[in-house]
Amino acid sequence: MPDPETTPQTPGPPGVDESRRTALRHRWLPALLSARDGAREPAPLPYADALIARWAEPQRKYHTLDHLTAVLDRIEVLEDHATDPDLVRLAAWFHDAVYLPERSENEERSARLAERALREAGVSAERTAEVARLVRLTVTHDPADDDPNGQVLCDADLAILASPPETYAAYAAAVREEYGFVPDDAFRTGRAAVLRQLLDLPRLFRTPYGQREWESRARENLRTELAALTEQTGRPEADD
Repeated sequence: MPDPETTPQTPGPPGVDESRRTALRHRWLPALLSARDGAREPAPLPYADALIARWAEPQRKYHTLDHLTAVLDRIEVLEDHATDPDLVRLAAWFHDAVYLPERSENEERSARLAERALREAGVSAERTAEVARLVRLTVTHDPADDDPNGQVLCDADLAILASPPETYAAYAAAVREEYGFVPDDAFRTGRAAVLRQLLDLPRLFRTPYGQREWESRARENLRTELAALTEQTGRPEADD
């Protein structure tokens, strides 16, 4: 029986208009072809369609096609800092490809999906391993100083944190909606822990561009959200 996580799908996913599907396919195609040195077989686009269908699943409120597109856009900005930007792009496609808010191993399952699907799609074992490594790195968003590919992916994924206040508020609301099954008190506690973990990082962004353009605003947004959460729970937040 075919593996539903790797079998190519050709029909367009429900709720995704054809123009958007076409635009995303055009972004997938050069990255995959580059990763397999231009080989045209197996057919590359069914893999894009399978991933688009995953990103369009109804349980997603923030981790949607909008998020995928935004991460790909930010990789375009940061690509000069990567050693292999096309592998970073493939990692972006896979980094939340498996996403169930109630599960804690989404990144690992996404990495395993990449390992299976990319090998089936004709990507070498070495390059597939690099994509899977990058996907797993999004658990901590803490790439090493000598990991430019990891720095670009993590910076692109976290760039939402540096959005204008209204965009950041919409992001935070979408995250809350994804976790609608979690009671308010438990969500506030868990979300505050995530925010503190991010604020405790010496640097949120590792590329020179990210540090220059995003770091200060992101920390301001995180502190603002954390203060609101701790005010709701009655716990005072120490200044950092």
